[in-house]
Amino acid sequence: MNINNLLNQFLIWRVKHIQHKHFVLFLSLIVGLLSGFAVILIKNSVHFIKSLLTYRFVTEYHNYLFFLYPIVGLSLTLVFIKYIIKQPVGHGIPGVLYAISKKNSIIKPFKMFSSIIASALTVGFGGSVGLEGPTVATNSAIGSNVGRFFKLDYKTVTLLVGCGAAGAMSGIFNAPIAALVFVLEVFMFDLSLTSMIPFLMASVSAALSSRMMLGDEVLFDISIQDHFLVADVPFYILLGVFTGLISVYFNKTFWLVDSLFEKIKRQRDKLLVGGILLGVLIFFVPPLYGEGFKTINSLLAGNYKEIVNQSLFFDQRNNLLIIIGLIFALVLLKVVASAITFGAGGIGGIFAPSLFMGASSGFVFAKTLNHLGLTHLSESNFTLVGMAGLIAGVLHAPLTSLFLIAEITRGYELIIPLMITAAIAYLTSKYFVPHSVYNMQLAKRGQLLTRHKDKAVLTLMKLHSEVEKDFNILTPGLSLGSMVKVIAKSKRNLFPVVGEDGMLHGIVTLDNIREIMFKPELYDNVFIESLMTQPATFVSSNDSMDEVMEKFTATNAWNLPVIDNKKYVGFVSKSKLFNAYRKVLIDFSDE
Repeated sequence: MNINNLLNQFLIWRVKHIQHKHFVLFLSLIVGLLSGFAVILIKNSVHFIKSLLTYRFVTEYHNYLFFLYPIVGLSLTLVFIKYIIKQPVGHGIPGVLYAISKKNSIIKPFKMFSSIIASALTVGFGGSVGLEGPTVATNSAIGSNVGRFFKLDYKTVTLLVGCGAAGAMSGIFNAPIAALVFVLEVFMFDLSLTSMIPFLMASVSAALSSRMMLGDEVLFDISIQDHFLVADVPFYILLGVFTGLISVYFNKTFWLVDSLFEKIKRQRDKLLVGGILLGVLIFFVPPLYGEGFKTINSLLAGNYKEIVNQSLFFDQRNNLLIIIGLIFALVLLKVVASAITFGAGGIGGIFAPSLFMGASSGFVFAKTLNHLGLTHLSESNFTLVGMAGLIAGVLHAPLTSLFLIAEITRGYELIIPLMITAAIAYLTSKYFVPHSVYNMQLAKRGQLLTRHKDKAVLTLMKLHSEVEKDFNILTPGLSLGSMVKVIAKSKRNLFPVVGEDGMLHGIVTLDNIREIMFKPELYDNVFIESLMTQPATFVSSNDSMDEVMEKFTATNAWNLPVIDNKKYVGFVSKSKLFNAYRKVLIDFSDE
């Protein structure tokens, strides 16, 4: 008996004996456990590579190997993708969003391991990106393939994709509540108990499996030393504006560098340019190496002088102004280094760079005001809250930033400043940049799955499946008499006029000929050219459903022709789209 027969027998038994909701809860637990182990694998892989490469690096001296490591890592990444995987790996979270919105949540099996290896090579050798995106991509792929293995429907597979994403964030940060909020805020668009309970189970099980291997402090060992003071509220408001503007700088700079790399046509040239530039940046500013969590921990602990270790600026470690200037340079250069890493072909995420820039921004903000003698702020608190500000501004995820910082600090002492700064940073960033970095590329192509239910449902609909092709076609040059013969056999009141070349010349409706179709004396004297009209507009199979509905709204039409490559395909009707919308909405929202 083969595996397929065994699986089919199990599925039949499962349907009879296990309720669907209970089976989903069991699978969410499995996905969570697998997610925790994936986190352990990817973090340990990067730690091993970095430790091996930087072994015996002297703190007091710069090291020229920083020039070499990035281009070696990027080269190994590209070799792995081109010759071993032989398929694009993609960049984490945007790829998962695309799979949800356009591929029925189907993520190919190779993505359960490809992102782990590619990102480990990229980040371990100094690529200035994070591991959260690849880990989310890996675990979402696990959720997708578990769901498909058990032949579950689209809605349940999507739920398991979300479980994988929750497990990834929970395992990395040891923050199960923040992971749940992250999935609901960044991925999902409808909250119900049906989705929340599986997410919680996946999140908790991932945190437990990760904690068993990595310990309680997965990334941060933070205890809040300073209490929140009400008198500091105006400064937290200013920090919100400051981090919001830094978020805008992040987005604008990221896409500027990305567009510059897009102009380089050959991948080899992108690799050389990116590898060299990244090597130069890391040589002069070593904290740009990899994710940067070591630097974040140093700032939180007040050991800010460590940022000049292994650099040309080590002798200036006691010059506070230079140190502040260098930390602010980290804020400006981190996004450049991250964008270069992506542009050169590296694999990673932007969550860690956002935390890095947020911590640096908050520290510079507080340290500068303290140095000027304007006030006395808690530098560790502002460093933490700055991280929340950047996450809220860059990812457009204020709730995620709020709960993440609250959980990694093991309490809600800073809940008020976190709420103030995250909200202001989000609003400031949203004013200038309508979409997060995760969603920008998808939004540009009309493939964005949003939390706005109407838009989300439209995104899930496929235009090509709604095209109607059973219209009787008229040819140019027909007389009224010939038209009447065609119309008499049709159940439609709309008739496209299509030439031999397949191009649409116009349309004829019953209203156009109603008054003359029963006048035989006009049959041989009136021709189609005088009766047909031009459609108000047309749609293409490549148009997003959102664009199609906008065209219906603008023209007040009930039917629009579908034209692909200048050839007539058929018609799409508003009434059929509404019926399809209602069906998808029911499937989408049903608990």
